[in-house]
Amino acid sequence: MNSDLDVLIVGGGLVGASLAIALDGAGLVVALAEAVPPRVELQPSYDERNLALAQASVNALRALGVFEPGTPLTPIRRIHVSRRGDFGAVRLDAAELGMRDFGAVLPARELGNALLRRLDGCRALLRIAPAQAIALATRHDAVDATLRDGDATRHVRARLVVGADGSESFVRRALGIGVQRHDYAQAAFVTTLTTEKALDGLAYERFTDSGPVALLPLGERRAGLVLSVPAGDAARVAALDDDAFLAFVHERFGWRAGRFSRPGRRKPYPLARALAERTTAARSVLVGNAAQTVHPLGAQGFNLGLRDALTLAELLRDAASRGSDPGDAALLDRHVERRAADREATTAFSDDLVRLMGHDLLPLRVLRSLGFHALERSSALKRRFALRGMGFRGDASMLGLRP
Repeated sequence: MNSDLDVLIVGGGLVGASLAIALDGAGLVVALAEAVPPRVELQPSYDERNLALAQASVNALRALGVFEPGTPLTPIRRIHVSRRGDFGAVRLDAAELGMRDFGAVLPARELGNALLRRLDGCRALLRIAPAQAIALATRHDAVDATLRDGDATRHVRARLVVGADGSESFVRRALGIGVQRHDYAQAAFVTTLTTEKALDGLAYERFTDSGPVALLPLGERRAGLVLSVPAGDAARVAALDDDAFLAFVHERFGWRAGRFSRPGRRKPYPLARALAERTTAARSVLVGNAAQTVHPLGAQGFNLGLRDALTLAELLRDAASRGSDPGDAALLDRHVERRAADREATTAFSDDLVRLMGHDLLPLRVLRSLGFHALERSSALKRRFALRGMGFRGDASMLGLRP
């Protein structure tokens, strides 16, 4: 294997794999270090979740050749947002706003399959798996990385190292980058269930005192469920049998979609925010959950991370076309600059919404109801709100803008 690389991507999850694909054919020597062998069932990020992909993400993944005909994408064409105990609701309809879709829902495992198939077609990509980064040493012209595979180690040198290795990023720690953490004291149950009424492209976000509940459309009356509960209640909810769990979901969500049945496997995930204090260091950059892990409210986590990867790929491809150094400090500064507005706005929106919707104080209930009323009555506000949720914010990558 060539040990002199232009780019070493540490982490082969959804964002790291997307970045590797986006760099395919750029004329760069790129390696992707994956902690586990490249099989969907072994990747921790290719789990039972159902991902709500913003339209910008759908556009980009199509442009990259990740989505082939037959990929089971379920369009999101309508969105219903409400808060238990408050007056009013916000109803977004893509057709009424002059749009085709707001995005699409896809099981994470299906996205993992699609990414792996596309990675297999990246002829110039070096895939190192299984391999974990265990040491990084930054020189003036490169980063020396030590990778471990079982008892064996190998050494590579890269002009740029990308940390795409998740919330507990080794790359972030090795670079000495601090992280701001906040525990939401909540856990999310992620599963699927069958609805009595076909959702037909309708996604729900229902807020309650105990946390949000999201219902995402899938095919054949199946729906993806994300149910947040207080952390202290997670063990009790996890122990419920199917009938008791469905009764609990109805108590929290209501009956808008009719009776629920056939819940899938479920387990709680603790919810916390983790924001890297900076996203670059000398010849290194963080993307995805290594840069920021956000509350799943609004399904912005993967979409935000993908936008990190697409912007970085765009800058690296431009540098390669000019023969420039991919680890140049000016390029990394430009990446930070381009990502700042989107990163700050998306993380703040997610965090503020959790706090605003999580309290049952009367003044907040009145404020929320007035906000729902104003948004529901204004097509201009709805369109602006929808476009931001669709990923069209900040200095976006051109890939996401292509229909």
